[in-house]
Amino acid sequence: MNERQVGPLLLTLDLSRPLYEQILTQMRRFIARGTIHAGEKIPSVREMAHKLKINPNTVMHAYQELERDGLTEKRRGQGTFVTESAAQIRRFKERLAFDYSDQFLENMYCLGFRWTEIQSFLNTIKKKKGER
Repeated sequence: MNERQVGPLLLTLDLSRPLYEQILTQMRRFIARGTIHAGEKIPSVREMAHKLKINPNTVMHAYQELERDGLTEKRRGQGTFVTESAAQIRRFKERLAFDYSDQFLENMYCLGFRWTEIQSFLNTIKKKKGER
């Protein structure tokens, strides 16, 4: 794994996985958790590619997905910005949470756990990590 600073963002890259997916996932998380604020300019494709030492087309692909998600918008001559719609960001964050939860539950059911066992498992983890 390789960490690279791009402006205020610290991205982690694993060269064994598709780079555009890693950039997309991390940018989605930065926006959802508020590391990059609504209305804030994100690094240009060229800057991101240069700092990560990857092909600009890879970054462009990730940025296009962010725009399709409704998380970013291009402003002619100014660059790419996070949407100013807090509601859009909240909806996306909730969708991500639902997807993560659904994947977790599907995996637990595939392992043979019942709902009550999953709840017990989660309570154990919550106690170990402390309530956040």
